[in-house]
Amino acid sequence: MEIYVYGFILSLVVTLIATPPVKRFAIYVGAVDKPNHRKVHQRLMPRLGGLAIYAGFTVAYWLLFPSFLEQQGITSQQAFGIFLGGTIIVLVGALDDRFELSPKVKLLGQIIAAAVVVYYGLRIEFINLPFEGILSFEWTWISVAFTIFWIIGITNAVNLIDGLDGLAAGVSGIATAAMMIMAFIMGNTVVALYCIILLGGIVGFLRYNFHPAKIFMGDTGALFLGFNLAALSIMGFKNVTLFAFIIPILILGVPLSDTIFAMLRRYLNKKPISVADKEHLHHCLLAAGLSHRGAVLAIYGLSFLFATAAIVFYQSYLWGAFTILGVLLLILQLMAELIGWVGQKKPLLETARRIKQMTTGKEYK
Repeated sequence: MEIYVYGFILSLVVTLIATPPVKRFAIYVGAVDKPNHRKVHQRLMPRLGGLAIYAGFTVAYWLLFPSFLEQQGITSQQAFGIFLGGTIIVLVGALDDRFELSPKVKLLGQIIAAAVVVYYGLRIEFINLPFEGILSFEWTWISVAFTIFWIIGITNAVNLIDGLDGLAAGVSGIATAAMMIMAFIMGNTVVALYCIILLGGIVGFLRYNFHPAKIFMGDTGALFLGFNLAALSIMGFKNVTLFAFIIPILILGVPLSDTIFAMLRRYLNKKPISVADKEHLHHCLLAAGLSHRGAVLAIYGLSFLFATAAIVFYQSYLWGAFTILGVLLLILQLMAELIGWVGQKKPLLETARRIKQMTTGKEYK
């Protein structure tokens, strides 16, 4: 257990020490975030903060992981593959923070990073549907495409929620902690150590990134965290039933929900899916009257709800698990309608209004 404590503290301390010089470096090279109509901050802010998280993680990884694997008598090419792919993602993010790469170039970099992970043996190997094995099938080359799609999707979903001080870091931290707990429950010590080292870097960076932020993580950090969460979710649940595959989806529920609702919202409004808007979850909460810090804490709470639901879901019987899932989806839909997350359409509230009218004869308000 000591190595987990050492890993967390080492990553945290290195990140705390590295963040101020990274901030100065970002300003020196011109990697700054300029205010515009979609952004909340009102002044130039240095980004590249993800380099500090990466530094803390890298130092802890190389000082602890080799000896840990040797003591356990195991090898883990997959863990190295995630590290190497994460390094590529950090490079892509850093170049984007400084030079604003085109979406095609960023996507190419993400595909290369995901392909590295697959090359080192990490992939979703099969999904066993819960129908007595009748519909079970082995993934062949489809597993490669599915794995790459999953990694790229989660990577960009985390990047999309990076809109308020400390938001992406905090949500990623909660998801990482949930994966760590799940790894301990399943006895997956490699994933547990990887998660706790990553968590140390996130917590260290939040010291400078929580509102009012002194530095942004930029695409360097958001892509790095998203990539690691995506890859770790596969490493922890790569041989799963369809039922169990819901667990990483729940853990990553906030960034995934924001991405799905954004796509749905733009489709309903007949807008291109790739066009950015100012109606993401954090925008909606601010518009509803929450303060900057209040909106971030509210999303932290939602992330904690998803993470807790994932852990309880894993340990529940079938009907209990589906009850948890149903309640969570109901809460999510109700919240989306109340704050206008999807748009002006409110089917759940409209149904409640009609039922109220039929039962009492009074209009529901």
